[in-house]
Amino acid sequence: MEEEFEFRQWDELLPDALGLIFRNLSLQELLTVVPRVCKSWEKAVKGPYCWQEIDIEEWSKNRCPENLDRMLRLLIPRSCGSLRKLCVSGLSDKSSFEFIANNAKSLQTLRLPKCELSDSVVEQVAGTFSNITFLDVSYCIKIGARALEAIGKHCKCLTGLRRTMHPLEVIDKLSQDDEALAIATTMPKLKQLEIAYMLVDTLSVSEVLQNCKQLELLDVRGCWNVNLDENFVKKFHKLKVVGPLVVDYYDKNGWDNCSDYSGSSGYIPWDFVAGDIDDDFDDDEVSDGYWEDEERLEDVEMWFYDDLNAVDAGYDWPQSP
Repeated sequence: MEEEFEFRQWDELLPDALGLIFRNLSLQELLTVVPRVCKSWEKAVKGPYCWQEIDIEEWSKNRCPENLDRMLRLLIPRSCGSLRKLCVSGLSDKSSFEFIANNAKSLQTLRLPKCELSDSVVEQVAGTFSNITFLDVSYCIKIGARALEAIGKHCKCLTGLRRTMHPLEVIDKLSQDDEALAIATTMPKLKQLEIAYMLVDTLSVSEVLQNCKQLELLDVRGCWNVNLDENFVKKFHKLKVVGPLVVDYYDKNGWDNCSDYSGSSGYIPWDFVAGDIDDDFDDDEVSDGYWEDEERLEDVEMWFYDDLNAVDAGYDWPQSP
């Protein structure tokens, strides 16, 4: 006797299941293709299931502030307050940053590489990011010790900080020891700290180690003024120090240990009260100009990972300025 199987149509899948599937699609496909398939898919892509993690870091490179702000104001409200991870590059508009702070208070991972925000702007809104556990402010040349101090004082759950710089971006600076000291005095729970190519010395880095006793990863590649005593480092049994020597992975035949793995906070269950979904959304409100490839060859960056279990662990080469 043949077994009978019950087949369900794709449009009958639960919204949370569709959300998991749609997360594998590109931003362009989510906004311009999926809504046109059927009504159930359109409803799912407008709901929070697809937007608990928003990664527009690649898309946002070289975008004008107006288009970037428009995209953030389109996507973030769809999360209905459930947004846990946001990645966006080149943020320069103060109002955009304030919009993120006021509408994404559940954020745990925030990546803002190449942002052009100032110390004063960060100081004003840092208090709203109390749930942040990982922050990336790499290549942000307009912020300094004041911003890091404000972040440390307000983000008590912070366990990971990436503050990688490009050598050419710090060439006019005398020192960034004040930033290291701000980290040391306000971020005692750090487990992962990446300050590659920052202008810091041995004394300030030692201060970080003495105050951030839970550190498991310290990336000081390219910090040529840092010379940590081996016996001193051995006191921190869980600590792995990378640098200051920059290892050539090609010469060392280390490609087998590299991966394109990207840390993720994972799918968050439906644990919030969904708000009203914007029924006035027009599929054509995101014009074709949004998807033009505006990146240049020098904006390509390479990422290498040694520990696949580390969230957002990124031994990244510096980007071209």
